[in-house]
Amino acid sequence: MADDRIPLLLLPGLLNDAELWRDQLAGLADIADCQVGDLTGSDTLRGVAEQVLAAAPPRFALAGFSMGGYVAQDLLRIAPARVERLALLGTSVRAESPERSAQRRAQARAVRLPGEFHGFGEIHTRSYIDPSRYGDHALIERIRAMTVRLGAPVFQRQSQFVRPSGMDVLTGYDRPLLLVCGEHDRIAPLELHLEMQRLVPQARLLVLPDCGHMAPMERPQEVTQALRDWLLA
Repeated sequence: MADDRIPLLLLPGLLNDAELWRDQLAGLADIADCQVGDLTGSDTLRGVAEQVLAAAPPRFALAGFSMGGYVAQDLLRIAPARVERLALLGTSVRAESPERSAQRRAQARAVRLPGEFHGFGEIHTRSYIDPSRYGDHALIERIRAMTVRLGAPVFQRQSQFVRPSGMDVLTGYDRPLLLVCGEHDRIAPLELHLEMQRLVPQARLLVLPDCGHMAPMERPQEVTQALRDWLLA
């Protein structure tokens, strides 16, 4: 029997893997043939974009979270005809500032020092989630365990990515576009998503209350439903 499910390519963020999308993988399995892109194999954004594209289906729906949103934008530059619809979560189309890029490189150099890589510490992890979740030790441990599992070499490679402006990609974009932002996202705040919506007025913008940056993990049911509605629109 033919598989009529929609091919869906999910791209995680910095030091994230399929664990980020755990609830969406389960919740969309009835309508989507999901694949999580591997963003760990190159120290350039274009390099990982090309690797992901080589392993992707001929045509697919594309969802990118945080750093994965920048990779998604590069996929649209390389092969726009293969991307049938786009979802951007907790990300931006602005080029990363030189100051922020320098900060990432400094962090990458720091993890080359002797000693065990502990991933994102609890204080760092708290900057990624809503204050209402500070007592959610299971969520915090899921995030920390994911960053530790990927390890220092992946952190060093991903910290080298140059994140260019994606305004050229979104300007005039005419396919279904979903934007998702946590109300209290301090990494990619609401203003960045409103900026993307102004570039694509027909885009749907979902703002999740009491949610920080890690929307797929903090608000899994709402994110899964939004992706379902977007896939079936």
